[in-house]
Amino acid sequence: MGLILVRYVGEIGIKGKNRSFFVRKLRRNLRGALRQGDLSGSVWSEGQRIYVEVADEDGEGALAHLRRVFGVASLSPVSRVPSDMEAIRAEVLAQAGRIGLGPGMSYRVRARRADKSFPYPSPEIGRLLGGAVFEATGARVDLSDEADVTIGVEVRAEGTSIYGQVIPGPGGMPISTQGRAFALLSGGIDSPVAAWLMLRRGCGIIPLHFAQSDTERQKALDNCRILERWSPGWTIKPVILDHREVLGPVVDRLYQIGQERWTCVFCKRTMVAKAAELADRYRIQALVMGDSLGQVASQTLNNMAAITWGTELPILRPLIAYDKNEIMALARRIGTYEVSTRASAGCPFLPERPITSADMERLHEIVAELG
Repeated sequence: MGLILVRYVGEIGIKGKNRSFFVRKLRRNLRGALRQGDLSGSVWSEGQRIYVEVADEDGEGALAHLRRVFGVASLSPVSRVPSDMEAIRAEVLAQAGRIGLGPGMSYRVRARRADKSFPYPSPEIGRLLGGAVFEATGARVDLSDEADVTIGVEVRAEGTSIYGQVIPGPGGMPISTQGRAFALLSGGIDSPVAAWLMLRRGCGIIPLHFAQSDTERQKALDNCRILERWSPGWTIKPVILDHREVLGPVVDRLYQIGQERWTCVFCKRTMVAKAAELADRYRIQALVMGDSLGQVASQTLNNMAAITWGTELPILRPLIAYDKNEIMALARRIGTYEVSTRASAGCPFLPERPITSADMERLHEIVAELG
């Protein structure tokens, strides 16, 4: 069987009495990742480590899915041998051979003795095994993080795990440990990235999309499918409303009273109000928006204050300090960039000169006039 060692992020390790809750959620999400790949296997904990076991031929496929599970710091395919020094030495040398370690390369052996009954302490294990690798390969010892190869050895009573590869995970916290939120999801670049960042922090996301056209609707749905790749254990179920039906009456009224410059502010105010109206039905605790400070007219501080004035639902803006290049880089990493940049029609309600610095006193007057 293919055995994979999963290391969870340090934040989980310091949760004290609550740690078991986070680890349990993480194990559940790892099982969800296997199901996403139509893979069968086992997931269990040993001390502060989690192990996943799948059939050997499924190992690479499992890694591809497991490396997208939030809460995972890193993963390593491992070999498990009895906690016997000769068996450990033989497998370490086998790992070095599979890696192709040889002269001109550097390496280190990192040993960790969790089983205190094992006769050698961690430094001695590292020294003995490191010496054996040097004799067998002629490679150069480098105990720093700059070493070309790190061979890890974890000695436990139930067996010793040995690995020669460390695959970074996405970090963050296990999904569904931090409640649930609506994410206002457009067809653009920013909002899917904001949703992804909140998924990464353990929040269960329900996308809320106001569809302007079939094209925009499809872009939002395609991005939802991409986000679901990152959310094993949590199903992405978007809520889609008609843009014109929800926002049209407000826009029409603004034009009637000669305040069309306020359209962008009131469009977003209406979206936020609709999200708050639906919050109890979907057990929503917060609202996620893709605002980046100063990026467009509706994202100045004055306008953001005007948009959310009167809303009791907490507003989360994970992109607030990101610039556009940083957001695009994240979108490419996540996989939403190509979908978000597909051609589509602009907003039909966009005024010629939108308000960029909303005055709160005037806002209150217009709200009263709109009724």
